[in-house]
Amino acid sequence: MRHQYQDREGARSDDPAIRTAARGRGDSVIDRRTFVRAIGTGLAVTPFAVRAQQAATVRRIGVLSPFVPSNAARWHDAFRQGLRERGWIEGKNINIEYRYAESRMDRLPALAAELVRLKVDVIVTSVMDDTLPAKEATESIPIVMAAGTDPVLMGMVGSLARPGGNVTGLAGITPELAGKRLELLKEMVPNLSRAAVMWNPGSRGSTVNWQELQLPARSLGLELHSLEITNPSDLDRAFADASRARVGALAIMPDPLFAGNLRRIADLAIKSRLPAIFHLREFVDSGGLVAYGPDRNDLFRRAATYVDKILKGAKPADLPIERPTKFELVINLKTMKALGISIPQSVLLRADEVIQ
Repeated sequence: MRHQYQDREGARSDDPAIRTAARGRGDSVIDRRTFVRAIGTGLAVTPFAVRAQQAATVRRIGVLSPFVPSNAARWHDAFRQGLRERGWIEGKNINIEYRYAESRMDRLPALAAELVRLKVDVIVTSVMDDTLPAKEATESIPIVMAAGTDPVLMGMVGSLARPGGNVTGLAGITPELAGKRLELLKEMVPNLSRAAVMWNPGSRGSTVNWQELQLPARSLGLELHSLEITNPSDLDRAFADASRARVGALAIMPDPLFAGNLRRIADLAIKSRLPAIFHLREFVDSGGLVAYGPDRNDLFRRAATYVDKILKGAKPADLPIERPTKFELVINLKTMKALGISIPQSVLLRADEVIQ
């Protein structure tokens, strides 16, 4: 195919006088070789310019997690799905930096600082244990909680409606839910008067939840027996203590330490013949009796909405912190039989899922 400039070149006269007359006095002259060189230079530069522009539009998201990767895999899948639904594709217009503490809370400050050094555009956290170190590491980078303890109770924000500062997201762990789990235990275990509560005094979120649990326990007529766990090596001792105390059931407070030891806790509860309740459905998948809490997949999908708004210019201070809207009650009938108990039909009928 011939280019237009080639047609004109072939049609022009060989007579210099005619060419001069055709140009006119003020016209500039560009010969064919100069024109070709200019076109070639433009073609060579354009791809680099386009690539540089594309690279400039890639945003960087930091994900800080206190969990082991296997615990958080489903939640982070849901988060990426939420991003894709809003046009953010990993490896295309976003890059995601993941940092996992693997249930070692002492690692979180360094991991948070690492994300800050990487100059990520936003940091996504899971619970209060990783939100606090992120907040301490930066006051400028936006932080989106996916399932934190109520930040008003933690003194992190003034109100849910107008959080101020650089933290927003979802408050998925609340004292009301902990009280609801106690209600379920009382409903499942006839004449329950004393229940053990497993919590981690080394965690600020777990400590707040333990303190806030006292009022609903009193209203239910339940005496609470404290099982303090700061290390997985404490678990055997704690269950032996629960047996000596003759408690009738066990409530496990939300904590990454416990989430990293779900199967062991479930096995020890069965061995101790203790009906136990946790907030993560993964506990039931690992052999635990019952779980009641927010749908974590839904929370992480919703966290993607916050990230989307922030990447488009919204300020976290102006984005209200939201509560969970989807909850799930999951029961393991195999564990029920192993414990030798019978769960009332009224509870079974309310279950979102029953594992046979």
